[in-house]
Amino acid sequence: MFSGIIEGVAVVKAVKHDKENLDLTLTCPFTNELQVAQSLAHNGVCLTITAIDGDQYTTTAMRETIERTNIGLLKEGSEVNVERSMPINGRLDGHIVQGHVDTTATCVSIDDANGSYIYTFKYEFNKEMASKGYFCVDKGSVTVNGVSLTVCNPTNDTFQVNIIPFTFEHTNFHTFVPGTVVNIEFDILGKMVSRLAQLNR
Repeated sequence: MFSGIIEGVAVVKAVKHDKENLDLTLTCPFTNELQVAQSLAHNGVCLTITAIDGDQYTTTAMRETIERTNIGLLKEGSEVNVERSMPINGRLDGHIVQGHVDTTATCVSIDDANGSYIYTFKYEFNKEMASKGYFCVDKGSVTVNGVSLTVCNPTNDTFQVNIIPFTFEHTNFHTFVPGTVVNIEFDILGKMVSRLAQLNR
């Protein structure tokens, strides 16, 4: 379980294909505090640390993860938002994030808002999935590349988020350009409410 509050930005040092799996070697500001078998969210994707060597660690993504997220697009030098799992006695500064990415979205525009930035993202709309809670609501929560954010101006297949300078500088949002593919996790509360409504019909 995560909160969507990014702890740091990791940098990909090596990418290795192993049959249908993808082994990623990265370095991050707190590699020395990590442990093998620990869960770490990478761009919002919960992955297990499989090895640690000095200031670098390795994690493995399987085919399902590669197909549903932007993990397969990472290359040497890519910046990745990382967050360790939330301590049970910690504050929930963001929102409940599972680390289970639902889909990807594409950045379609970035607008300067006099001190902050407005990002617009577009994803594939599926009516059946929307009925199960896979959608955005105004002022609701959404996770973009692991960052807990508030939704603005949602449509069936787009939404906007406002990014303050701190978030811009301390996550990989500063690397986004129109066309950048990001990971999206919709709010688990919306999914649960939608599922309950279906069961009570």
